[in-house]
Amino acid sequence: MAVGVEAELLDLIGVLLLGGVVGVVVARIGRFPYTIALLLAGLAASVLGIEFGIELSHDIILLVLLPPLLFEGAATTDLEEFRTNLPVILTLAVPGLILSVAVLGFLGSYAFGFPLLVAMLFAAMILPTDPVSVLALFDDVGAPERLSTLVEGESLINDGVGVVIFSSLLGLVTSGVDSDALFDPSTLGEVVLDFAVSSAGGVLVGLAAGYAVYRVMVNLDEHMTEIVLTAILAYGSFLLAEHYLHVSGVIATVVAGLFIGNRGAEYAMSPQTKISIFNTWETAAFIVNTFIFVAIGVQTPVDRLLAHGRLILIAIVLVVLARAAAVYPMSALANRFIPTEVSFDYQHVMVWGGLHASIPIALVLGLPQTVQGGTPFPFREELRAMVFGVAAFSLIVQGFSIGWLLDKLDVVTRSHAGELYELLVGRVRAVDAGLEAADELRDRRQISPSVYEDFTQEYEREREDLNEAIGELHATHPEIRRKELLTGERQLLQREKSAVMDAVRSGIVSDEIGEQLLEEVNIKLDRVSSGESTVGGREEEAYEEFWRHRAAEFDVHSAELDEAKQD
Repeated sequence: MAVGVEAELLDLIGVLLLGGVVGVVVARIGRFPYTIALLLAGLAASVLGIEFGIELSHDIILLVLLPPLLFEGAATTDLEEFRTNLPVILTLAVPGLILSVAVLGFLGSYAFGFPLLVAMLFAAMILPTDPVSVLALFDDVGAPERLSTLVEGESLINDGVGVVIFSSLLGLVTSGVDSDALFDPSTLGEVVLDFAVSSAGGVLVGLAAGYAVYRVMVNLDEHMTEIVLTAILAYGSFLLAEHYLHVSGVIATVVAGLFIGNRGAEYAMSPQTKISIFNTWETAAFIVNTFIFVAIGVQTPVDRLLAHGRLILIAIVLVVLARAAAVYPMSALANRFIPTEVSFDYQHVMVWGGLHASIPIALVLGLPQTVQGGTPFPFREELRAMVFGVAAFSLIVQGFSIGWLLDKLDVVTRSHAGELYELLVGRVRAVDAGLEAADELRDRRQISPSVYEDFTQEYEREREDLNEAIGELHATHPEIRRKELLTGERQLLQREKSAVMDAVRSGIVSDEIGEQLLEEVNIKLDRVSSGESTVGGREEEAYEEFWRHRAAEFDVHSAELDEAKQD
């Protein structure tokens, strides 16, 4: 019989084999969420008594599995889209989570028959939406970009907040204090201070670690080494923050991933490095997801779920209600301060699509056996059953029905035309890169002029065909052209803003003029964010810049718009 490392390798191969079988079945069936299929397969194995020797624990989930998933999710997040929706994301992830914890805690203290402190602890464990589950699911169903950004962004942030709240409440429970301590101003002050320090510290650690690796990568062009550096960044930022500085490791890893996946990808990675790094992390995330969802299924205590079925059913209803109690009012509040409102359809999806799995399971597995004084931890078995039960419902029922809900609400998912557009644009970028490579080979005299001519003729012919195909797609699907226009315009305006700021810093323009120029760029950005372009067609000017009026005052007639164009 295999023992030691050999046994562990066999267990891992067994999990991957099951994942491979599930992948083949999903590919045959069609559009079926892979992660949910993995969980169902794990549950089936658990019911049938099939054991893989997998032992999930608090430390394995938080220290081994979570950092690469958080890092990959953050690194592939569009920072500009994330920044645009940041007010909504922060409103939901911080005050929204606190509100939902309070609602579930107070309702649960009556419905579960738990002390208020224990009910609040359960709320803090179960309510953070799980980035592992959400990132995998929304990628499977092809959710709209903004909706994905909102749900994923909230998930990437609010579990850091949830872990801080959970840690504070766990300390109160293990110390044996009465539930009335929650209403003590000094206790509340400590919780608020812990949250502020942990969150801010996580941001600072993530930025510092991300910048340090970024500076190394700027002066390095070795894609294999840079893959290793990003792995060090993912795990190192988490461990440095969580275990040495005692701040939020989750937030540190997310910030580091956002930094290196956006600024690092733009300024510190060659095309080959980008391909290698992002392919590596995509593969790593897929393997980790395979392991974690099978493991959750296998380790779900089916007998305990049946024994505590009444508590689990109550918990499921209250968790959804608490989620709704946060999403709707907080979205309404955020809508008052953003140019593009979060629609009710999106809010419905955010309520139902806020899944709870890996993070809650990691937290409940970390509950101690006893409290101070040696007495058993209160309601520990019930809490474990409730968390696993809600997680199973969340992943299977909510996860499986999210695609149906998107269709029912007529929330457009990734269309066939959109997929074709992505294919064409991706190929255009590849062709452009090929032409640049051909130029470099010619300049280094590694290819002869005749071979260079063959390359350029072939690639330029394909680029011309691609541009014609994109033009036809724009004509038949104007919404695709509109999206491309707004996305490109936002990037151009950001470049304008950066150029004006550089001009102010270098003294080319005064602070006063710079403020006027920046104000106008910000006005344009606001209009673009609300879906209104400032770019006209060939025969019109959609936005008349203020410099034209200023120049006209000095009889600079070339600044005046042609009357025909204005009409």
